[in-house]
Amino acid sequence: MSLPVRTLVACAAALTAAACSRDSSDHGGAIPGAAQRGGLTVGLPDPLTDVAVTEARVPGRPLVVIDPGHGGRDPGAPGAASGVREKQLTLQVARELRARLARDGRVRVALTRDADRSLELDQRSDIARRLGADLFVSLHADSSTDTDARGASVYSLSEVASDVDAARMAAGQGTGAGRSAPAGSVPALLADLATRDSMNASADFALRLVGTAGRQVALRPEPHRFAAFRVLRRAEAPAVLVEMGYLSNAQDEAMLLDDRQRSRIVTALAQAIETELAIKAANR
Repeated sequence: MSLPVRTLVACAAALTAAACSRDSSDHGGAIPGAAQRGGLTVGLPDPLTDVAVTEARVPGRPLVVIDPGHGGRDPGAPGAASGVREKQLTLQVARELRARLARDGRVRVALTRDADRSLELDQRSDIARRLGADLFVSLHADSSTDTDARGASVYSLSEVASDVDAARMAAGQGTGAGRSAPAGSVPALLADLATRDSMNASADFALRLVGTAGRQVALRPEPHRFAAFRVLRRAEAPAVLVEMGYLSNAQDEAMLLDDRQRSRIVTALAQAIETELAIKAANR
């Protein structure tokens, strides 16, 4: 029986902690041959009481975590004509996507935020990690000084950026890996394998999403791009960041504000997510 890399990482971390606990007790002046009593204390994180999971029709279905970008004190990009803020649109689309997926009932769904509140990047990926997400999708809307720039794009995680714009975007959102195990340790090596495994799976999903979306919405040239996005790296699941269009472009802004046109984005996302998680479930 083979175990997922993510499971191996967790097991290795637990074994390392247990070994450290034994090492510290073995040097406490115990008498050789005497009965020993030891224990392992594991700190558990606070429960995710403010994150609701919408269940599928069948129990045990895979889970997608939808991340509406920005929020609270971080409004994101402004609309060129309407003044709408990115944080409003990402939450709107996230709610519509959740409703669509819930109606289909094929997957479980959770949102990192369901209100206008601030979340740090690590908090967003931490929610996905703690829920054991099978897929993580972060929603955003682009902006540019070039008002003719338009179209949706999909970003996945990579150590090397696909282009200057992708590198600049990732740098603006933070690229650090956060807390990690000591270099060369078993948990560190397994974590590196998990990251590489997630990068490949994320790139595959990004390409499938581009193929699905391209039949329904306008895409920018070379729509699949990649860079070292912190929020994607720490999700510990296949993850993509979707730029749904340019708020700095009048056509894209009008499309994102129109219920009927916006529904095409929601449909493309829902179809790609359901297909991806069906493949994942079939390969378990």
